[in-house]
Amino acid sequence: MTLVRQLAASHTIILSLFIIHSGGTRLPTQTDIVLDEKKISRALTRIAHEIVENNGGAETIAIIGVITRGAILAKRIAAIIEQLEKVNVPVGLMDIGLYRDDIHSNLDQPIIQRTDILFSVLNKNIILVDDVLFTGRTVRAALDQIIDFGRPRSIQLAVLVDRGHRELPIKADYVGVNIPTSRTDRVILEVTEREGTDRVYISKRPPESARPSVERTNDSAGKRAKGTAKPATAKKGGKK
Repeated sequence: MTLVRQLAASHTIILSLFIIHSGGTRLPTQTDIVLDEKKISRALTRIAHEIVENNGGAETIAIIGVITRGAILAKRIAAIIEQLEKVNVPVGLMDIGLYRDDIHSNLDQPIIQRTDILFSVLNKNIILVDDVLFTGRTVRAALDQIIDFGRPRSIQLAVLVDRGHRELPIKADYVGVNIPTSRTDRVILEVTEREGTDRVYISKRPPESARPSVERTNDSAGKRAKGTAKPATAKKGGKK
């Protein structure tokens, strides 16, 4: 039995050394934290102040967050505005799974979560909130879905992080921070409500030359990385 354990341990060590020296690391490497809890809080507070200023108060505002983390940020921004203006701000949650432009070409069909917009968008200044702005395709899908609920006075976009690499002519009205990235990077937001902490960090992929040929390249917006959660179905007040 002792001999078997020694052989198993030796095999594990040799395999680990092979992976390291061959450049075959399969997992992304985490870089330094870009935003910590305090910086995220300050960024959301600044965005809330800018929203109030640009809309002449909060009476005409309604906020819609893209599930999942955009919805969490939308609730936080609404709470800050309510503290500032002493006005109840309607908050809706939206899943854009059925509005994605690759839904008919992607063999992995999305799992649709709920969309809860229990107020009229007519003549409202809608603040659309998402966590990270990348190609712009998620925002394009969200705009289509909002219009299906009615004709708002305006739709304004607020994001915590703008990472660049747009594929559509979309620009955020309110940005927490601009972060330069490469297309293969993943910008990851962790929130207290789900991970127990607030932070934003960049997960970098090894260079293509350093990766085994069997590894797939990760793309964030529009094409979902393998193994990540898939979006779910919308209901208007219960219907998506």
